[in-house]
Amino acid sequence: MKRIVAGVVAHVDAGKTTLSEALLYAAGATRRLGRVDHGDAFLDTNAIERARGITIFTEPAIIDVDDLELTLLDTPGHVDFSAETERTLQVLDYAVLVVSAVDGIQGHTQTLFRLLGQYGVPTFVFINKTDAAGADERRVLAQLQRRFGDGCIDFTPVPGADGGMTLSDESMEAVAMQSERAMDEYLDAGAVGDGLIRELVAARRVFPVYCGAALRMQGVDDFLRGFARFVRQPRYPQDFGARVFKISHDAQGNRLSWMKVTGGELRAKMVLPAKDGGVGEKIDQVRSVSGATSTTTTLAQAGTVCAVSGPEHTFPGEGFGIESDAGDPTLQPVLTYTLLPGRHDIHKCLLALRELEDEEPLLHVVWQERLQEAHVQLMGAVQLEVVEQLMHDRFGLDVGFGAGSILYKETIAAPVEGVGHFEPLRHYAEVHLLLEPLDEGAGLEFVSDVDENELDRNWRRLILQHLREREHLGVLVGAPITDMRVSLIAGRGHLKHTEGGDFRQATYRALRMGLMEARAGVPTDCTELDVARRFAGGARDDAAADGGTDAEEAEAGAAEERGARIEGVGNCRLLEPWYRFRLELPQESLGRAMSDVQRMCGESDAPQVDDGYAVLEGVAPVSGMRDYAMEVNAYSHGRGRLSLTFAGYRRCHDEAAVVAAAGYDPEADLEHTPDSVFCAHGAGYPVKWYKVPEFCHVAMREE
Repeated sequence: MKRIVAGVVAHVDAGKTTLSEALLYAAGATRRLGRVDHGDAFLDTNAIERARGITIFTEPAIIDVDDLELTLLDTPGHVDFSAETERTLQVLDYAVLVVSAVDGIQGHTQTLFRLLGQYGVPTFVFINKTDAAGADERRVLAQLQRRFGDGCIDFTPVPGADGGMTLSDESMEAVAMQSERAMDEYLDAGAVGDGLIRELVAARRVFPVYCGAALRMQGVDDFLRGFARFVRQPRYPQDFGARVFKISHDAQGNRLSWMKVTGGELRAKMVLPAKDGGVGEKIDQVRSVSGATSTTTTLAQAGTVCAVSGPEHTFPGEGFGIESDAGDPTLQPVLTYTLLPGRHDIHKCLLALRELEDEEPLLHVVWQERLQEAHVQLMGAVQLEVVEQLMHDRFGLDVGFGAGSILYKETIAAPVEGVGHFEPLRHYAEVHLLLEPLDEGAGLEFVSDVDENELDRNWRRLILQHLREREHLGVLVGAPITDMRVSLIAGRGHLKHTEGGDFRQATYRALRMGLMEARAGVPTDCTELDVARRFAGGARDDAAADGGTDAEEAEAGAAEERGARIEGVGNCRLLEPWYRFRLELPQESLGRAMSDVQRMCGESDAPQVDDGYAVLEGVAPVSGMRDYAMEVNAYSHGRGRLSLTFAGYRRCHDEAAVVAAAGYDPEADLEHTPDSVFCAHGAGYPVKWYKVPEFCHVAMREE
């Protein structure tokens, strides 16, 4: 029996969950056809999903049809929950992309197809709602071929010469065009065999397309038989492997790690392979889940999905055994909201948010000590409402959130060295870090470039651990840093006086000091006078030349220093998130749209005009596009449609204004101080960041 894990993905309202329910019913897995609008869908097990009529959490169902055991994963369709969908793609053998026969390919549909290609997931397409008014499956099929390639082929079965069902002559010829082997087989035998078609589907050369109306069970049996016929089970190794794609908590509060086993077997009471020589976590229980039904089992074989209890430190994307950890997801939140706890204790609210963050890491809950506020990163307004509802239903907390703000990031434009020294009485640690810029979207890298003879291996490992354990903030607006390689290049400890926390303090200060040096834009071996002159921009020298007093010189220098801080001078860079947009609107509104994109400092491709409608695609800053849908609806009189997807971070187009509005003083942020602590005459004393090079115990690298 073939064992396949498949996910159903779609733009919201394409009928994704309806198709999943129809497949369950057609295969005999359910006795009645569940409906989203009736709130009785088998796969929408959460009360919030039933109330809202949308899928929020990925849920599995197990179907047995012919010689196929199919684990079907119904994923969220709304863009606010697309991160959950992307994590699920990492464990799929195949995907079913649902497209509405009325709406055709929409913005999120294209995003999903691109992600499926990125993760190498073979894909079937189901054109749904063919019974609806305005449906045109032929038009949608042509659209699929135009957007996604001529590998999108109609697989609607027709009676064959042998009495069985086969592909039409036109479709068989289209399949033959996808490879030389297929063409040779087609010319020799007049058809392409099922085995070769399976190969082409698995290689993403062919994307079988079926049509129907899932709500009325039209075309569902044909699709299910065709899916079983043209999929093949991956080959799984004997060595153990598993990947986590979801974290949840059951009604009893047990933490569940949802995994796909990709090699060997996963057994109850086994210990998961540990990383970095640590101790692995033990699995207490293995559960096979289908909808709301959960069955305890002793093992899960390769190719199956299960939920395990016991491990407390797993995370979505984590790999075990032969599986490595997944990289950062492509889809990222771009808005941050401030928690408004109301009458509730803010720390109790924070604990509840931490549990939700465990399930959805991209929530990224941050406690701002200097503001005494909790900040949460979210994809949009719908996810915000769901988080509020979860806080109420699960924890009994009625909370709100402040207006969302743009989630900026910071990086550097040139290499710089940072030094951190922590030496209060009976403590000692010094760390030297080299900060180097990386390409856009590279994220953060932490590496060691120190010989074992210079710094003990345990201390090197400890410093890298401290770099990874915390979100480090930039010095322009206090936003998280990114696109940077941080290399440990030197350090020193003391056999008697160095304790674990000493290197943590030295590491944090070294990174922060390096960022301050980058902002100053001067060499790391400069003197205090050099820094002052750099900040003063010559004002102090001008005052002296005019015969001014020391006080006047100091005042001029201070004024210029404040100006320099506002301008964000030096080699620090502020990054802002950008959206990729697709705007469909009447042709007469095109000029207004193009003018708006230019006003937002965005970029657009040449518009496509067809039958009185125009399509405009491009990229623009989130700050300009986040509320633009309402404007489009207004000036197009409800006939326009805007689709947005995250397009990464770029240099902030109005950096000076954003930095000035933030009013962030990095030296006043004591939790992220760039200054160091040295010791003399039996007492520790602070040293400003720009003086540290004169006091540090390990020589800095030559410029």
